[in-house]
Amino acid sequence: MPGFRRLLIANRGEVAVRVARTCDEMGITPVFAVSEADASAGYLEGREWVCIGPARASESYLRAERLVQAAKQTGCTALHPGWGFLAEDPLLSGLSAQHGVTFIGPPAAVIHLMAKKTPAKQAMAAAGLRLIDGSDGVLSNVEEAQAVADRVGYPVLLKAESGGGGRGMRIARAADEVTRAYEEAQAEATAAFGDARLYLERLIEGGRHVEIQIFVDKYGQGIHLGERDCTVQRNHQKLIEESPAPVLDPQERLRTLEASVRAATSIGYVGAGTMEFLLLPDGTLRFMEMNTRLQVEHCVTEMRTGIDLVKEQIQVAAGHPLSVSQDDVKLTGHAIECRINAEDPSEGFKPAPGTITKWEVPSGDGIRVDSHVSSGYEVPPFYDSLLCKVIAHAETREQACDKMIDALGALVCEGVPTTIPMHQAILRDEAFRRADYDTRSIPGWTP
Repeated sequence: MPGFRRLLIANRGEVAVRVARTCDEMGITPVFAVSEADASAGYLEGREWVCIGPARASESYLRAERLVQAAKQTGCTALHPGWGFLAEDPLLSGLSAQHGVTFIGPPAAVIHLMAKKTPAKQAMAAAGLRLIDGSDGVLSNVEEAQAVADRVGYPVLLKAESGGGGRGMRIARAADEVTRAYEEAQAEATAAFGDARLYLERLIEGGRHVEIQIFVDKYGQGIHLGERDCTVQRNHQKLIEESPAPVLDPQERLRTLEASVRAATSIGYVGAGTMEFLLLPDGTLRFMEMNTRLQVEHCVTEMRTGIDLVKEQIQVAAGHPLSVSQDDVKLTGHAIECRINAEDPSEGFKPAPGTITKWEVPSGDGIRVDSHVSSGYEVPPFYDSLLCKVIAHAETREQACDKMIDALGALVCEGVPTTIPMHQAILRDEAFRRADYDTRSIPGWTP
């Protein structure tokens, strides 16, 4: 079965370099879509690239028509959206298909389905996944919101049906706060998404964030590749990811892994996807949402399985069956990833664009660094400030933590402040070592 000869990478930075690495290994020519701000980036040296617009993402990386046009003009028959930007945009998926460009991801209809919270939750529940207690669907009015809140118990969270990025969300901790929360969430949802519809969930405080990596081919064959714990977060932004999840009942793990595969195949999913869950204090995993793309933290799973997930994505998009069955998947050891950003954590994580005057990365057995940075790189002020991801893999969690601490100590970044000191503090913290923490705080770190 034929594959692709040329592929447009519709993303930037670390994402683009990561996808290009697999393209090189597969004998596919990667073509980089770049904004004017990225046109001088060192990772483009010796590469094919095409400028898609000004520095602002809204005029470049977030313009689906420009990306598809770039693919057509450069002779690319496939387009990889990476993660972030338009990776979960049904318009980019559908527009690509209309113009004969294969979108490396699920069909537009499936992306659209999972973006709408109520049908997504209904489909997941039908496949056997547990949900967080709340409304059965979209709320018809504030009176219904009040009734549901009284039934499930406070605090509750009102959320936009078409929401994302934390917008269109409000908390009500008592009955007299529901009306205000409903009106504010509805107004923000209308402004942000053009959709005023809301639903309601019981607000779980003190849970852990667990996600499951699934993969489905065009023939309905699906597998899971284990789970990842992403509990260490700041403002819903993940800081450290690891696999396996250190606090998870084996039976609950197996039940949810299998149900996640059933859920994905039941909706006609194709490609890589991630089921996100909240691990409740009672030990049960409750479905929150599905990300219809590869995650930033996919490297953790690659380290434990030895499977190149980007390669698998490209092969599945080209019409090949999955290269492995569930019985072939072997999960070994423990892997941890730290996201290193050009930010100053002592100053409220203030972004720090500027010139990196010296850049050196660690190496060694069980160490991986994914990055687009080199000495002299200019960190632009327009995008996410991620500099690199450091991944450590070892036989045990304790060994992986120690290996990561050594790796971060060997990572040299001069010219801009980074989050390295924060990650080192977390990894040395006793509560983190015991896995005794939840999403409400960052263990070992007090700004």
